[in-house]
Amino acid sequence: MVPIAEAEALDRLLGQICRLHHARAHTLLEALGLYRGQPPLLWTLAAEPGLAHSELAARLHVTPATVSKMVSRMEKVGILETRADAEDQRISRVYLTPAGMALHARAGGVAQQLGAEAFEGFGADDLGHLEGFLRQILGNLIAVQGDLACSGRDQAAKPDA
Repeated sequence: MVPIAEAEALDRLLGQICRLHHARAHTLLEALGLYRGQPPLLWTLAAEPGLAHSELAARLHVTPATVSKMVSRMEKVGILETRADAEDQRISRVYLTPAGMALHARAGGVAQQLGAEAFEGFGADDLGHLEGFLRQILGNLIAVQGDLACSGRDQAAKPDA
């Protein structure tokens, strides 16, 4: 077991890293006109065009209401379009527009830039170890708390979603 003082120091460090990572991602994405929760929606639709709102919600681990809000916001600025399902008019399917495809590529560049900035000076072995440690922390927290991103606490429901 980790001594309490060391655990508290590591916890503060992890919190500080998370806050700074979030702030940097927000800054880079804001320059593209995106909110932090929107790139995963772009990446999902680029890989699987034509998903219904419920399918998007399941893939992104957010509520259908959050997806509806995101889709509506992104549709207003021409990034996405919705079309009625050919077989069931009650279902609308979501697609990237040409502008959305271009933005998808630019958002991928932001992810690469953020990764390069955050992991500057790390070697491949370092990154492998870090990933293992972070996955262990994630597993430990899921074991005691559950996967909050997949349950009632909707990460993309924040004001910047």
